[in-house]
Amino acid sequence: MNDTTLPPRRTPFIDLANGAILGARGLRLARRPVLEMDALKDAARAATRLDDFGDAWFEQPFAVLLEALHGEARLNAAGEWAAQAQFVKVLKDRLWAEQWFARAPEILTRPLPRPVIVMGPLRSGTTRVHRLLACDHRFTHLRSFETISPVPRPDFVHGGPDFRVTLAARIMRVARLSNPRTLAIHPTGPLEAEEELGLLVNSFWGMKHEAQWWVPSYGRWCERQDAQAPYAQMARLLKLVGWSQQASSLRPWVLKTPQHMLDLPALLKVFPDARLVFTHRDPQATVASAASLTWNQTIIYSDHADSHAVGAEWLRKTRLLVERMMRARADIAPSRMIDVHYEDMERDWRGAMERVYHFLGLDMAPALPAMEAYQRRAARLRRRPHHYSLEQFGLNTERVLDELGEYVESFDVSLEKAVAATG
Repeated sequence: MNDTTLPPRRTPFIDLANGAILGARGLRLARRPVLEMDALKDAARAATRLDDFGDAWFEQPFAVLLEALHGEARLNAAGEWAAQAQFVKVLKDRLWAEQWFARAPEILTRPLPRPVIVMGPLRSGTTRVHRLLACDHRFTHLRSFETISPVPRPDFVHGGPDFRVTLAARIMRVARLSNPRTLAIHPTGPLEAEEELGLLVNSFWGMKHEAQWWVPSYGRWCERQDAQAPYAQMARLLKLVGWSQQASSLRPWVLKTPQHMLDLPALLKVFPDARLVFTHRDPQATVASAASLTWNQTIIYSDHADSHAVGAEWLRKTRLLVERMMRARADIAPSRMIDVHYEDMERDWRGAMERVYHFLGLDMAPALPAMEAYQRRAARLRRRPHHYSLEQFGLNTERVLDELGEYVESFDVSLEKAVAATG
């Protein structure tokens, strides 16, 4: 057996962390985290001395997620600690956001004109297209520290130091210790352009949770809901981030996350003039790579991850993503969307991006030097290749193409030669 048939193991760091936490509990130096909504909200209130969490809709997905954590995730000691810390932070952000909206009501009057939104199956090249567009100063984009912490702290002042950058660097150092493969799969840094997934997490919504913990009942619950409320909150937070950046409200945002494929109707209700860039890649590669991304995070937080279950779930999820995307596209004017294929970006990224710029009605030349600099920086960021295969997750070519063959045919997706791949 080799690394094309067995999924990778986690680093010893998590085992040491688990032992330390359990030891501290045994000596009564630490308590087991209480993953209950009222206790978590009380902790956020105590830390901020605030009480307004905004629209209470978030309590619905939060309750379902907590139930799934208790019933399905089988968190280890480090996983319980991390979940508590993550939840309290999100709740504190919600409290601080409402404080900012009350302090500076002009924030919510900022327009969000004609955003450019990149979406595609996980691992289909959305990050590359998004970051190349983010090189263009005619667009506004989120940076990694802003998706981790979209809400400035109460003592934030324009032009002053921002603790969120420091916090993001600390979180990334811990992530690197916990499993360095996660940053090889998705290289980033505190100031790198990043997707808005954290703004949806602010409503306890979306696939970020499913890629972090084994919570399939939560994922299926979300798939049955109207997503307009978390997207409305995302828009409010984008206005806050733009205000904190002192970015011109006339510049369009460039956004991206695969989550949008599931939620296209809600996305377009909140951003009715959005321009859409769809990325496409061989589903053999996207399913295997998405399963690998999820596996490498899940094994940090649980000692009981099942690689074959992870593979089956992300095959199902990928099929649902493309089915919903294909259904929603039937109601979108062709002039509002463009398709970009992964292999075209690999073969001639400049030519592929020229097509995107033509679609947007912009000259790419002013942005090209910054794009070329990003390409060089990205090569340095990606120190280790990401290796994965379908076999590691109990899948094979026939099963994937049986479920996603219609997608391949509909978008003329090229099949890659090797199932065991990097990317």
